[in-house]
Amino acid sequence: MSKPPSQKAPSLKDFRRIVVKVGSSLLVDSAAGRLKRDWLDTLAADIARLHKAKCDVVAVSSGAIALGRAVLKLPKGALKLEDSQAAAAVGQIALARAWAESLGAVKLTAGQVLVTLQDTEERRRYLNARSTIAKLLEWRSVPVINENDTVATSEIRYGDNDRLAARVATMMSADLLVLLSDVDGLYDKPPHEKGKSKGAAAQRIAVVPRITPEIEAMAGASGSELSRGGMLTKIEAGKIATTAGTHMVIASGRVPHPLKAIADGAACTWFLTPDHPVTARKKWIAGSLEPHGTITIDAGAVRALRTGKSLLPAGVIRVDGSFGRGDAVLVRGPDGAEVGRGLVAYDAADAEKIKGRSSADVLLILGYTGRTAMIHRDDLVLGGG
Repeated sequence: MSKPPSQKAPSLKDFRRIVVKVGSSLLVDSAAGRLKRDWLDTLAADIARLHKAKCDVVAVSSGAIALGRAVLKLPKGALKLEDSQAAAAVGQIALARAWAESLGAVKLTAGQVLVTLQDTEERRRYLNARSTIAKLLEWRSVPVINENDTVATSEIRYGDNDRLAARVATMMSADLLVLLSDVDGLYDKPPHEKGKSKGAAAQRIAVVPRITPEIEAMAGASGSELSRGGMLTKIEAGKIATTAGTHMVIASGRVPHPLKAIADGAACTWFLTPDHPVTARKKWIAGSLEPHGTITIDAGAVRALRTGKSLLPAGVIRVDGSFGRGDAVLVRGPDGAEVGRGLVAYDAADAEKIKGRSSADVLLILGYTGRTAMIHRDDLVLGGG
């Protein structure tokens, strides 16, 4: 099997928004039945260093089920769905407290966000989750995101949190996803086979320029009782991330200060993307979503959009179509020419009520405080001209 072409690995200091996924086996000592608090403290210190360098950090944490089963002293082996849900309910409290205390010790505020995969895929829920996480980042807090295992409606599958972390990274336009794991990267065959066969020892792949079928074939089924993910799900996460313009790195979390270790050149595997996350996101809006309506705006609003502003209700002169919050809509100028398209923050009925009005009037008109922008600039793709 030929190795992929080598490229230079990026540096951690090159990134401004990083999502860090932490697996269950890194956080929970199954033998002792407790959280690995000392290790979490070193990770918190790493996050604080990144924060000091003006980097946004989002944590995606597994461990609720693993910690709950340790607290409840449940027997080893697979858990039924209802047992997993109940274990998560117990473990989530302890997990959130541990993150808050570890981050608090380095003068950072943690904000817990419980989400599911559906929250990152259904557009209305997607917008709500993204707005909440964005506000926490604006406040210089550290969002700690956990999958809401307590209300799972289907069997809790292997690797959901790897994919969830990738969805969160793309949702937040992060430029790097870090998967901390019990292995230090992707190998051309399972690393536990080192020395067990007559062939060459397993070789770690330092840089993956593009995920090919050959790369996918290298991903063996690995994992532990505590961790639902193996290398295959990490490759799936890599495809989600890199397609959306987010680089990804798989690195060992079995060391103190794991992010500092990456920054210092520790062994890991980088998965590269040619795109910027905002560029990739806007390609998705422009080319993959069917518009459900049209918003016509005045000439002043057209000029504002061309200078990089968001679309405010005051600039809207007409609303057509039947669309819901989070749907894609066309944006047209007063002459009917298409200006662009984007994801709208209001449904058609509410957009009609607030068109032409100041954002400050929204509460009085609708009876609730909505978004300031009808379409936020990050959700808007302008056409030519």
